[in-house]
Amino acid sequence: MAYIVHSPTEKGALLMCGIAGIFAYDPRAGQVDRAELRAVRDAMRLRGPDGHGEWFSADGRVGFGHRRLSIIDLSDAAAQPMVADGGNYAIVFNGEIYNFRDLRARLEAEGRRFSTASDTEVLLEMYRTRGAAMLAELRGMFAFALWDGPNRRMLLARDLYGVTPLYIAAGGGVVRVASQVKALLAGGRVSRRQDPAGVAGFFLRGAVPEPFTLYEGVRALPAGSFVWVGERGVSEAEAFASVPALLANAVEHAPALSEEELQDGFRRAFLDSVRYHLVADVRVGMFLSSGRDSTSTVALAREAGATDLRTVTLTFSEYQGSRRDEAPLAEEVARHYGTDHSTVMISKADFIAEFPHVIEAMDQPTTDAVNSYFVSLAAARCGLKVALSGTGGDELLGGYGTYRKVPMMVKLARVPSKLPLLPEALHRAYLALTPKWSTHISQKHGAILKYGGSYAGAYFLKRAVFMPWDLPELMGAEAARAGLERLDMIGLIGKALTPDPGQP
Repeated sequence: MAYIVHSPTEKGALLMCGIAGIFAYDPRAGQVDRAELRAVRDAMRLRGPDGHGEWFSADGRVGFGHRRLSIIDLSDAAAQPMVADGGNYAIVFNGEIYNFRDLRARLEAEGRRFSTASDTEVLLEMYRTRGAAMLAELRGMFAFALWDGPNRRMLLARDLYGVTPLYIAAGGGVVRVASQVKALLAGGRVSRRQDPAGVAGFFLRGAVPEPFTLYEGVRALPAGSFVWVGERGVSEAEAFASVPALLANAVEHAPALSEEELQDGFRRAFLDSVRYHLVADVRVGMFLSSGRDSTSTVALAREAGATDLRTVTLTFSEYQGSRRDEAPLAEEVARHYGTDHSTVMISKADFIAEFPHVIEAMDQPTTDAVNSYFVSLAAARCGLKVALSGTGGDELLGGYGTYRKVPMMVKLARVPSKLPLLPEALHRAYLALTPKWSTHISQKHGAILKYGGSYAGAYFLKRAVFMPWDLPELMGAEAARAGLERLDMIGLIGKALTPDPGQP
């Protein structure tokens, strides 16, 4: 499904609001170091070029910082941190609440009054009337820190899909939060001690699996969850929504519908999602690759009433004139739907020149960063702040071959994988008889019985970049052993499949 992708500055750093917070919950920790908070905030200046702000509680033990990227209500009145009730409540928020107008209308019907047109103020008022129960009513991508003065506690929350990041570092009676790991490190009070679990996870998956980071003292708040920070520190994370739970419920209570009715329902849901994603007070663009996902998104945006559509296609000079060049078909789609279209071409020289900026913009390492960077750069060159993308369609609809092959692997391996000693013996024999690095033979094949008997294991085997037996050579034997033990990669994937979302 489409989601908002924020674009880079001319120098290349990805833009999205940056939030920072420090709460000295233990009185012995003293007051917030204002210089530290500003250092954390301003380390995210490229995320929020439209403004910055700060707020400190009267006793000096709570501080918020914000770097702004203006999308909804561009006025100074909507600047953050935003406070209410004379400073009893304060918030820093990154993201967008797509249904904020619906929520605002409901609150106004209950007698609440607003002084801005922002979704940030709606969040504050929702909390004041509903507390943490409001989270189940929010539709959007978000991460926020909200100070509840009357109860002397802070609420940290993150959206269902984890689109918007939020990292926490706790120690010495102080909790620090920010949108980026490297911003927390920039404050100078968070340990840089490396976490072998995060490093191992990156080698296995091509990204650092949450809640881990590359540093032992920093953790990601899990998607779809919230925590309280009070006088005893950080609470255990509580889920307010769960993707597998939603899917499991849909399977359990699936209505008896014909294929035509199912298709019509999906189309209406898709159109509804696109319509909500178009909510903004700046021009919203669209990435158009000529594939089914992005083309469908453009078509439905037009149907949703978007009259000023700006579409962008990224192409590479090396592909020009070949079957891999997406530009000609994308331009044909743009003409069909009457969009204001631009094709941005990237050459090898452009790639080399921009690569240092790619690394600079990256927070936690990911093999997907280069793709995201250059497509966002294309949007920035077209003057866009925000764009919709077709990303997620393959995951939702099983478009990748992985989603067909994993169930097949589980079906074939489930019984033999339970035979004593056989999976490990077969794996060891295969490793001994095959070359470690080969373009023709994968050592993964020998691990089918070891991993393929469960959905978590089969998915890991299919998608892993490196395998556990490769890590000692990449990061050292002891670090690999400790990292793999702490990480428990199969267990992490298993949690993402709990409750059972209706696996075949």
